[in-house]
Amino acid sequence: MPREKRIIYLTNLVLLIILFAILTILEAAGILTGYAMTILRLVTINVILATSLNITVGNLGQITLGHAGFMSIGAYTAALFAKNVGLSGTGGYLVGLLLAGLCAGIFGIAIGVPVLRLHGDYLAIVTLAFGEIIRVLIEYFDFTGGAQGLNGIPRMQNFSVMFVVAVVSVTLMYSVMTSRHGRAILSIREDEIAAQSSGINVTFYKTMAFTLSSFFAGVAGAMQAANIGTIGAGDFGYNRSFDILVMVVLGGMGSFTGAILSATVLTILPEMLRGFSDYRMIVYSLLLIIIMIFRPEGLLGRKEFHISKIMQSLKKKFGKDKLVTADLGQDIDKAELNDRNQINTPDDSSKGRGA
Repeated sequence: MPREKRIIYLTNLVLLIILFAILTILEAAGILTGYAMTILRLVTINVILATSLNITVGNLGQITLGHAGFMSIGAYTAALFAKNVGLSGTGGYLVGLLLAGLCAGIFGIAIGVPVLRLHGDYLAIVTLAFGEIIRVLIEYFDFTGGAQGLNGIPRMQNFSVMFVVAVVSVTLMYSVMTSRHGRAILSIREDEIAAQSSGINVTFYKTMAFTLSSFFAGVAGAMQAANIGTIGAGDFGYNRSFDILVMVVLGGMGSFTGAILSATVLTILPEMLRGFSDYRMIVYSLLLIIIMIFRPEGLLGRKEFHISKIMQSLKKKFGKDKLVTADLGQDIDKAELNDRNQINTPDDSSKGRGA
């Protein structure tokens, strides 16, 4: 790995550690109340949901409206595992997250292979129908609790664990999307026919993106189930899918940092507007409309916020200053040398008088 990349990765790691340390100190000092920590735990869940949907909508370029369906699969898988197996603690929680992601990913493969042959509005309608079918099936079966849902799920409200899970999940998704497989997925978004004619297996990479998105949607669903302790089919309706889609569109389709930013803002903003009571959702909707009017491409568009760009700009700036200083020093040295030569070298008139 090049030295510059190692420095960038270490810088990002240090910034994350600093952020986590600040939040931990504020919580210990009582500045962040229990209510504030509840919102921050929801932020970690929504960040995973937004970045995972960004893989399908932003990187692959396919509009899907069934993300909440995969989320519900993960939530019920983890909840049933936690209630029946009895593996408690952080280890059981992490195993439940992995199982939830795997089950959601399997459903993603089963649904993605036939459905991803569709495009545009047709794909959106089919995925929306899938989400509703999952919700109806959850209400039908007894082992899922039926319409009453599942209660008494072992809770995991440790912000440190949830923060680490969110960081690892986003890092894995970003790493895949910036690899050669990710570039193949991006080429399908730009021109599917050209990508296929270039030898890219379009069906494979479409299914891969859809499965990866489904996997992490299941992980986020499992986190929500353990965070709240009770779940129901109504928690994963189509409105939930639209909420996640709004986060992706607002942040910029194709931008991971935009999805993280919008997920954070759209999770905190409604809670900050609770003082407006009945007008809270009206103000929230108006703010979204205003943002989309003036920034139709989203907050960041398809761009990413890279710490490397800041480091390169600083390097160029200070490097240029050093270059100017070096040039100035060379000019001063040359001037001093010329002065010394003029002093040590006699002029022509003195030579003539000596002769």
